[in-house]
Amino acid sequence: MITTLLALGVALSVTAPTVTAADDVPDGRVTVHVVTANGSGCPAGSTEVAVADDNSEFTVIHRSYVARVGAGADPTDSRKNCQLSLDVRVPAGFTFGIVRADYSGRISLAAGAQAWQSAYYYFQGDSSTDRRVHPFTGPMRDRWATTDTTNPGSVVFLPCGDSRYLNVNTALQVSSGSSNPEATSSWISMDSPDRNPTGRYRFLWKRC
Repeated sequence: MITTLLALGVALSVTAPTVTAADDVPDGRVTVHVVTANGSGCPAGSTEVAVADDNSEFTVIHRSYVARVGAGADPTDSRKNCQLSLDVRVPAGFTFGIVRADYSGRISLAAGAQAWQSAYYYFQGDSSTDRRVHPFTGPMRDRWATTDTTNPGSVVFLPCGDSRYLNVNTALQVSSGSSNPEATSSWISMDSPDRNPTGRYRFLWKRC
Protein backbone atom coordinates (compact mmCIF):
# COMPACT_ATOMS: atom_id res chain seq x y z
CA MET A 1 0.00 0.00 0.00
CA ILE A 2 1.29 3.42 -0.93
CA THR A 3 0.45 6.40 1.27
CA THR A 4 0.55 9.98 0.05
CA LEU A 5 -0.80 13.33 1.12
CA LEU A 6 -4.46 13.72 0.24
CA ALA A 7 -4.44 16.66 -2.09
CA LEU A 8 -7.79 17.99 -0.89
CA GLY A 9 -6.14 18.77 2.44
CA VAL A 10 -4.53 21.80 0.81
CA ALA A 11 -7.13 22.53 -1.84
CA LEU A 12 -8.86 25.34 0.06
CA SER A 13 -7.05 28.34 1.48
CA VAL A 14 -10.00 29.97 3.26
CA THR A 15 -11.97 28.66 6.22
CA ALA A 16 -14.79 30.25 8.16
CA PRO A 17 -13.62 31.62 11.54
CA THR A 18 -16.72 30.25 13.26
CA VAL A 19 -15.71 26.63 12.62
CA THR A 20 -14.55 24.69 15.66
CA ALA A 21 -13.42 21.11 16.00
CA ALA A 22 -15.96 18.43 16.89
CA ASP A 23 -15.32 14.90 18.05
CA ASP A 24 -18.69 13.64 16.86
CA VAL A 25 -20.43 13.25 13.53
CA PRO A 26 -23.85 14.66 12.58
CA ASP A 27 -26.87 12.56 13.51
CA GLY A 28 -28.92 13.86 10.61
CA ARG A 29 -28.84 12.48 7.12
CA VAL A 30 -25.81 13.11 4.92
CA THR A 31 -26.31 12.69 1.17
CA VAL A 32 -23.89 12.59 -1.76
CA HIS A 33 -25.30 12.80 -5.28
CA VAL A 34 -23.45 12.57 -8.58
CA VAL A 35 -24.11 15.81 -10.44
CA THR A 36 -21.93 14.91 -13.41
CA ALA A 37 -19.70 11.97 -14.28
CA ASN A 38 -17.40 12.70 -17.20
CA GLY A 39 -14.68 10.55 -18.68
CA SER A 40 -13.93 7.31 -20.46
CA GLY A 41 -13.78 5.45 -17.12
CA CYS A 42 -17.31 6.34 -16.06
CA PRO A 43 -19.79 6.15 -18.95
CA ALA A 44 -23.31 7.39 -18.22
CA GLY A 45 -25.07 5.30 -15.63
CA SER A 46 -22.00 3.27 -14.63
CA THR A 47 -21.17 4.98 -11.31
CA GLU A 48 -22.91 4.71 -7.93
CA VAL A 49 -22.27 6.64 -4.71
CA ALA A 50 -23.44 5.71 -1.21
CA VAL A 51 -22.97 7.20 2.27
CA ALA A 52 -22.14 4.96 5.23
CA ASP A 53 -24.91 4.57 7.80
CA ASP A 54 -22.73 6.22 10.46
CA ASN A 55 -21.87 9.19 8.20
CA SER A 56 -18.17 8.35 8.45
CA GLU A 57 -17.51 8.06 4.72
CA PHE A 58 -18.97 7.77 1.27
CA THR A 59 -18.12 5.08 -1.26
CA VAL A 60 -17.98 4.92 -5.05
CA ILE A 61 -18.68 1.94 -7.30
CA HIS A 62 -17.62 1.96 -10.96
CA ARG A 63 -18.86 -0.67 -13.38
CA SER A 64 -16.73 0.13 -16.44
CA TYR A 65 -13.29 1.39 -15.47
CA VAL A 66 -10.46 -0.58 -17.12
CA ALA A 67 -7.31 0.59 -18.93
CA ARG A 68 -5.52 -1.94 -21.15
CA VAL A 69 -2.79 -2.33 -23.75
CA GLY A 70 -1.53 -5.12 -25.95
CA ALA A 71 -3.35 -7.83 -27.83
CA GLY A 72 -6.93 -6.83 -28.62
CA ALA A 73 -6.69 -3.32 -27.14
CA ASP A 74 -7.34 -0.08 -29.00
CA PRO A 75 -4.87 2.81 -28.62
CA THR A 76 -7.45 4.82 -26.67
CA ASP A 77 -7.80 2.00 -24.12
CA SER A 78 -4.41 2.73 -22.53
CA ARG A 79 -5.78 5.57 -20.38
CA LYS A 80 -9.15 5.89 -18.67
CA ASN A 81 -10.31 8.74 -16.47
CA CYS A 82 -13.31 9.91 -14.51
CA GLN A 83 -14.25 13.31 -13.16
CA LEU A 84 -17.04 13.25 -10.60
CA SER A 85 -18.81 16.42 -9.47
CA LEU A 86 -20.52 15.55 -6.20
CA ASP A 87 -23.24 17.43 -4.35
CA VAL A 88 -22.57 16.73 -0.66
CA ARG A 89 -25.43 17.81 1.61
CA VAL A 90 -24.79 17.83 5.37
CA PRO A 91 -26.99 18.69 8.38
CA ALA A 92 -27.11 22.28 9.60
CA GLY A 93 -24.38 23.15 12.06
CA PHE A 94 -21.70 20.98 10.43
CA THR A 95 -19.14 21.22 7.68
CA PHE A 96 -16.69 18.66 6.32
CA GLY A 97 -13.30 17.91 4.83
CA ILE A 98 -11.84 14.71 3.43
CA VAL A 99 -9.12 13.15 5.56
CA ARG A 100 -8.52 9.91 3.66
CA ALA A 101 -9.21 8.30 0.30
CA ASP A 102 -8.79 4.59 -0.43
CA TYR A 103 -8.77 3.00 -3.88
CA SER A 104 -8.66 -0.63 -4.96
CA GLY A 105 -9.01 -2.81 -8.01
CA ARG A 106 -7.40 -5.60 -10.01
CA ILE A 107 -4.27 -5.63 -12.12
CA SER A 108 -2.52 -7.87 -14.62
CA LEU A 109 0.82 -6.69 -15.98
CA ALA A 110 3.21 -8.58 -18.21
CA ALA A 111 6.91 -8.48 -17.36
CA GLY A 112 8.18 -5.02 -18.31
CA ALA A 113 4.72 -3.39 -18.43
CA GLN A 114 3.79 -0.49 -16.17
CA ALA A 115 0.59 1.04 -14.79
CA TRP A 116 -0.41 4.09 -12.78
CA GLN A 117 -3.40 5.10 -10.66
CA SER A 118 -3.81 8.79 -9.92
CA ALA A 119 -6.26 11.17 -8.26
CA TYR A 120 -6.76 14.77 -7.28
CA TYR A 121 -9.49 16.61 -5.42
CA TYR A 122 -10.88 20.13 -5.12
CA PHE A 123 -14.00 22.07 -4.27
CA GLN A 124 -15.86 23.89 -7.03
CA GLY A 125 -14.34 27.30 -7.69
CA ASP A 126 -10.89 26.43 -6.38
CA SER A 127 -7.76 25.61 -8.34
CA SER A 128 -7.01 21.99 -9.10
CA THR A 129 -4.62 20.37 -6.65
CA ASP A 130 -1.47 18.43 -7.44
CA ARG A 131 -2.11 15.00 -8.90
CA ARG A 132 -1.09 12.07 -6.68
CA VAL A 133 0.27 9.10 -8.62
CA HIS A 134 0.77 5.46 -7.60
CA PRO A 135 2.95 3.34 -9.94
CA PHE A 136 2.94 -0.42 -10.54
CA THR A 137 5.47 -2.54 -12.43
CA GLY A 138 5.04 -5.99 -13.99
CA PRO A 139 5.09 -8.87 -13.80
CA MET A 140 2.08 -8.58 -11.52
CA ARG A 141 -1.30 -10.24 -11.31
CA ASP A 142 -3.20 -9.43 -8.14
CA ARG A 143 -5.50 -6.98 -6.45
CA TRP A 144 -4.08 -3.52 -5.76
CA ALA A 145 -4.85 -0.88 -3.14
CA THR A 146 -3.67 2.69 -2.56
CA THR A 147 -4.36 5.29 0.12
CA ASP A 148 -4.14 9.08 0.19
CA THR A 149 -4.17 10.64 3.67
CA THR A 150 -3.60 13.93 5.43
CA ASN A 151 -3.01 14.80 9.06
CA PRO A 152 -6.38 15.66 10.66
CA GLY A 153 -4.95 18.92 11.93
CA SER A 154 -4.11 19.97 8.37
CA VAL A 155 -7.45 19.21 6.73
CA VAL A 156 -9.11 22.29 5.24
CA PHE A 157 -12.90 22.36 5.44
CA LEU A 158 -15.55 23.74 3.15
CA PRO A 159 -16.51 27.09 4.72
CA CYS A 160 -19.76 26.92 6.65
CA GLY A 161 -22.77 27.85 4.57
CA ASP A 162 -21.05 27.38 1.21
CA SER A 163 -22.78 25.21 -1.40
CA ARG A 164 -20.02 24.03 -3.70
CA TYR A 165 -19.52 20.70 -5.40
CA LEU A 166 -16.70 18.37 -4.44
CA ASN A 167 -14.77 17.33 -7.54
CA VAL A 168 -12.94 13.99 -7.53
CA ASN A 169 -10.73 13.24 -10.53
CA THR A 170 -9.19 9.80 -11.00
CA ALA A 171 -7.29 8.11 -13.82
CA LEU A 172 -5.84 4.73 -14.74
CA GLN A 173 -3.05 4.34 -17.28
CA VAL A 174 -1.06 1.36 -18.54
CA SER A 175 1.95 1.04 -20.84
CA SER A 176 3.48 -1.98 -22.53
CA GLY A 177 6.92 -0.75 -21.53
CA SER A 178 9.49 -3.36 -22.55
CA SER A 179 6.88 -6.11 -22.94
CA ASN A 180 5.74 -7.27 -26.37
CA PRO A 181 2.35 -5.65 -27.03
CA GLU A 182 1.60 -8.06 -29.87
CA ALA A 183 2.06 -11.15 -27.72
CA THR A 184 0.90 -9.94 -24.29
CA SER A 185 -1.98 -8.04 -22.73
CA SER A 186 -1.72 -5.82 -19.64
CA TRP A 187 -4.48 -3.99 -17.78
CA ILE A 188 -5.47 -2.23 -14.57
CA SER A 189 -9.06 -1.84 -13.40
CA MET A 190 -11.04 0.09 -10.82
CA ASP A 191 -14.43 -1.41 -11.61
CA SER A 192 -16.65 -3.46 -9.33
CA PRO A 193 -17.96 -6.70 -10.84
CA ASP A 194 -18.72 -7.88 -7.29
CA ARG A 195 -20.28 -4.47 -6.41
CA ASN A 196 -17.74 -3.86 -3.66
CA PRO A 197 -16.71 -0.17 -3.55
CA THR A 198 -13.41 0.69 -5.21
CA GLY A 199 -13.29 4.22 -3.82
CA ARG A 200 -13.76 5.24 -0.18
CA TYR A 201 -13.66 8.85 1.03
CA ARG A 202 -13.44 9.45 4.77
CA PHE A 203 -15.17 12.53 6.17
CA LEU A 204 -13.70 14.71 8.90
CA TRP A 205 -16.45 16.72 10.58
CA LYS A 206 -16.47 20.11 12.29
CA ARG A 207 -19.21 22.13 13.90
CA CYS A 208 -20.03 25.58 12.57
